[in-house]
Amino acid sequence: MPSINNLDKLFRKRIQYSSADPVTFQDLDIILEKMANHIPFENVCIVEGRSRKLTKDNLLNKMLLMNEGGLCYELNSLLYLFLIESGFEASLIQGAVYDHALGTFGRIGRTHVAVKVCHEKQYYILDGGFGGNIPMKPVPLSGETVSSANGEFRIRAGKTAYGDYRLEMKLKHKDTDWRTGYAFDSKRTIKDVRFLDDVRVTVEEHPDSPFNKHLLLTKRTDDGSVTLTDTSFTQWEKGNVKKSEINSEEYQELLNLWFSQADKKDPK
Repeated sequence: MPSINNLDKLFRKRIQYSSADPVTFQDLDIILEKMANHIPFENVCIVEGRSRKLTKDNLLNKMLLMNEGGLCYELNSLLYLFLIESGFEASLIQGAVYDHALGTFGRIGRTHVAVKVCHEKQYYILDGGFGGNIPMKPVPLSGETVSSANGEFRIRAGKTAYGDYRLEMKLKHKDTDWRTGYAFDSKRTIKDVRFLDDVRVTVEEHPDSPFNKHLLLTKRTDDGSVTLTDTSFTQWEKGNVKKSEINSEEYQELLNLWFSQADKKDPK
């Protein structure tokens, strides 16, 4: 079994990033895109009751050796550790996701985690753990709009109960107007992933958590995205969506096809 000490090499292998050159800020677009394609956003270990404390070793073992995915606090903590090792000035931030069905921020508080990076005296948010809403590009705090295969994204200054900024999005093929993704506090930064273990506990145990009741796995593909639950499979491809109800046997087949050893090429 490979050593978890070699974070840089293992991360590049997991996301199929073949370059061995030092990572520059200009490389972050492709890093984020490859991460979205190869490390799924998923809650399997929570539903199966085998979650572990949030530590560097546990994160690397789960996602780089066992080839599993994770939720925002796992995915973005892993991204943060890779960026720090690559020499970036980075930290972790917490935010509260906006619940559009309720018309307010989520009831479980600041449980969204993302990465803040400083480059040439400008600050950016990198987010590899926002499910189907990931920007796949650094989003500047300056308010400038960035565009990716997943849509348009921007950050707006504005005080809420959860911080001083909001990430807004207009997802491709899904949104016609801007909508709030989450609010976050840019000043409350975290440097040690272990300090986010209370986020993990809340997501796993809070009665209003959307991630402790039913299986959910999603990731980007070359042409869109796939989402698997214990009862349905949804595939977006070139703006067209197909959703089908599934049984437990079909769930296992789709899990093996799309999400097992997610560093393999996407099935065609």
